[in-house]
Amino acid sequence: MSNASLVSLALLGGILLAIQGGFNSQLSTQLKSPFLAALISFVISSILAGLVIALSLKKLPDWQEVQLIPPYLWFAGAIFSFLGICLYYYTIPKLGISSMISLGLTGQMLISVIAGHFGWFGLEVEPISLRRLLGIAAMIIGIILINHHK
Repeated sequence: MSNASLVSLALLGGILLAIQGGFNSQLSTQLKSPFLAALISFVISSILAGLVIALSLKKLPDWQEVQLIPPYLWFAGAIFSFLGICLYYYTIPKLGISSMISLGLTGQMLISVIAGHFGWFGLEVEPISLRRLLGIAAMIIGIILINHHK
């Protein structure tokens, strides 16, 4: 797959996450519970993932491969996903979607640059550079501009 295709898919993923955040924050508000909205979202997402797997997966991993997976990998990502999604659903109605998404993206960018620099979470090491620091500064300036109300 070409780099342009990957960039396009990444942008589409961001667009889809912002749209789902908008819809599910409304659901959260109407249900009066970001946790219930997250549960509904995760159940439906699980059903859809199951359908995609049933239609596309050629072969399940064998039992020896499954046993080699570190135990924390079975739940760590889900815990962080649940907490992050619940925070999105809770804060979007209070901050607005553009403020929440811009702040959320900044948090993602900051931790990704730090994690990449140190190789945390099994990531490839990507040293912090002046260019990355300028990118962080530009994003923070953008967030200030997005969130500054007259």
